[in-house]
Amino acid sequence: MDLRFTDEDIAFRRELREFFAANLPEALRRKLEQGGKAEKHELVAWTRILNARGWATPHWPVEWGGTGWSPVQQMIFRDELQQFPAPEPLSFGVSMVAPVIFTFGSEAQKKRFLPRIANLDDWWCQGFSEPGAGSDLASLKTTARRDGDFYIVNGQKTWTTLAQYADWIFVLARTDPSAKKQKGISFLLIDMTTPGVTRRPIQLIDGSVEVNEIFFDDVRVPVENLVGEENKGWDYAKFLLANERNGQARVGLSKARLNRIRQLAAAAPGGGAPMRDNAAFRRKLAWLEIEARALEMTVLRVVCSESDEHGQPNPLSSILKLRGSELQQATTELLMDVVGSFALVDVAEAQPAPPDVEWAHGAAATYFNLRKLSIYGGANEIQRSIIAKSILGL
Repeated sequence: MDLRFTDEDIAFRRELREFFAANLPEALRRKLEQGGKAEKHELVAWTRILNARGWATPHWPVEWGGTGWSPVQQMIFRDELQQFPAPEPLSFGVSMVAPVIFTFGSEAQKKRFLPRIANLDDWWCQGFSEPGAGSDLASLKTTARRDGDFYIVNGQKTWTTLAQYADWIFVLARTDPSAKKQKGISFLLIDMTTPGVTRRPIQLIDGSVEVNEIFFDDVRVPVENLVGEENKGWDYAKFLLANERNGQARVGLSKARLNRIRQLAAAAPGGGAPMRDNAAFRRKLAWLEIEARALEMTVLRVVCSESDEHGQPNPLSSILKLRGSELQQATTELLMDVVGSFALVDVAEAQPAPPDVEWAHGAAATYFNLRKLSIYGGANEIQRSIIAKSILGL
């Protein structure tokens, strides 16, 4: 298999870089480079810039706003976004619920939801995990009982990322409690303003709020908000999770972080010796750069391979999720080696940071936050089981 980029691909990459440089606010780029996150209004504004250019949803069907780009071009787009760095469109909308809607949803659902997702007019969140149903998601307890033209939903979801901003949530709920646990689940779209929906923020170790608990108390959901067939939600969830795992390789982010590490290792934060003078550090950096290149080649092999049967999850996505999450965690660990004791800047008891290490607190927050990568989107232990069964035939 020839994995070299064509002249057209190289020209396409150049076009992307020029567009990002001309349209992304420099202050936002710098914030992301230093480990910060785009605020809601910044992500909405940037998504609408991409959508006006026709680039907010490149992997969608052309009739619903897709670009018609090849899989390799889509990979280059993600890579350049992450390396620039620029905010990626909200994944819960464009990469999770939207593919489920345009693959399994009704025509009315496509017309109603897809244009608003593309323009980030609606902010979506994911209602899958529950207390006691995370890696074993099929053990979920949330129920949806049919009552005429409505489902009555009761239960709880947790670790719901960015739900504090959400207008809509896509939910797995049990509609047939007598069926085998994977067989009695349905996929519902729920308006977060519906009476009976309560969200409660969970404060993280760095003091920020990223995840939430969501409670459903006799929430009435129109039957028209059921995606696909009743009791087929587990199939749709597997399809969604495979799409999510494909995006979790995030090679561009790891490459950008490695470039940042090289720059910082050449400096002398706070007047100390440059980290690049440390032989053990140089070995770690070289090894991770090799790992990033290997993962990039693996992503290329996956996107260049023939797609699985329409609507079926590709087991190769488990490799991308597994290795991508491990690489991201390893790069944040190496960045913390560079940061050292300056990771404590901005902590209440610490002295104000010297001007040349003001970025260090962002590095620490990212390090702690990305411990989650081994768990969400399907725990890495589960991915190893999928690889062993579906790819190696063990």
